[in-house]
Amino acid sequence: MTMQFRDLAAQAAADGAIDPGEIAALRGLGWADGRIDPEEAESLFLANEQLPMPDAEWAAFFVEALSAFVVETVEPRGYVDQVMADELIARIDHDGKVASLTELELLVRVLELSTSTPASLKAYALRQIEEAVLSGEGPTRGGSLDPEGINAAECTLLRRMVFAAGGDRPAAVSKAEAELLFRIKDATLYEVNSPEWQKLFVQGVANYLLGFGGDEPLSAERAGELAAFMASEGAGVGGFLSRMATSKPGLDGAFGSLLGKDEDYLEDHVEGAETSAAFEPCEQAWLRDRLDADEELDDLEKALIAFIDAETDGAFVPRPS
Repeated sequence: MTMQFRDLAAQAAADGAIDPGEIAALRGLGWADGRIDPEEAESLFLANEQLPMPDAEWAAFFVEALSAFVVETVEPRGYVDQVMADELIARIDHDGKVASLTELELLVRVLELSTSTPASLKAYALRQIEEAVLSGEGPTRGGSLDPEGINAAECTLLRRMVFAAGGDRPAAVSKAEAELLFRIKDATLYEVNSPEWQKLFVQGVANYLLGFGGDEPLSAERAGELAAFMASEGAGVGGFLSRMATSKPGLDGAFGSLLGKDEDYLEDHVEGAETSAAFEPCEQAWLRDRLDADEELDDLEKALIAFIDAETDGAFVPRPS
């Protein structure tokens, strides 16, 4: 089966295009034994590199097949080890950069599907977005030089990555990620940015500072719920906890049934999350240092302070300018 798969992928790539029938054949051959093997994975990488303009159907198949390979090959499934992470980076890296949006999407999907990944994999993926924003070049720029601001595609990928299940702080924003958001904010402050950027910056940094999510790693399902919550209009940590804590009738309905947990579990989770949401002195100092770095508050920093103020009942007081 592997030889048939490899030959079909090579022939289709040599033609410069892979049609839906060939993708269906590859899908059938690849999953005939229940999983993609290393030789089949390599043939997909080679085929992708030879396609001048891969279409959406090919990109979807490529990402689905190879993310399954990366996430499910090593036991226990769902835990990507350092060897696999290093091999993935080596396979798609071109002088420190990812060449195609399809390969970048593969990185993001691996982070979303994994229960755990090495910190180096997430850091590499995040660096691709930061460098694209700073240089105006990269797979998120459509091949053209466009140095102005952070675009909608980059905001979407960043949101998915910082709240992905696999990483050093599952489904929650780490210190390194919050610092990355600040660097991008500073670099794009006077550029034309996607409307999504301010909300992503505010929610992402506030997520790190308030420690939303508790100390225990979250399941992939719970991570998806958190990502959806953070993406919702007007979402807030305090409001969310309040709704969970006070909506007893709803525990058997919308949110309770969604979690599939009993009432005691939900109450314990609320208590743990409220504890983790404390705004610690070290976190306040971290924020003040970043606010003081440029000697004045910009609009995004003001929005961040307003958000934190609403969630902590005024616990944070910036130093006077």
